[in-house]
Amino acid sequence: MSEHVVSRKTYFIIFGALMVLTAATVLVATFDLGPLNVIVALSIAVLKATLVVLYFMHVRYSSKLTWVFVGAGFFWLAILVAFTFSDFATRSWTMTAK
Repeated sequence: MSEHVVSRKTYFIIFGALMVLTAATVLVATFDLGPLNVIVALSIAVLKATLVVLYFMHVRYSSKLTWVFVGAGFFWLAILVAFTFSDFATRSWTMTAK
């Protein structure tokens, strides 16, 4: 089984993109966008994480089985985040004893 060889140029381009996105994160943090602050910051973070997973963890050129396991990991993360948010959303509910 031959492995895909990624060129140094690709690594440097991805590294440059990560540095630009990091600078964008810092720049966005200096502005008050109201409720959009969290959305913009998380969007940049998801984009950076996607680049790292695809290129530096070599998932982009991996087999379909690797993609299944990566997808399962993100699905599990989504479940954990959903339960955390549901717990946070229901903290203000009061219990009324009858």
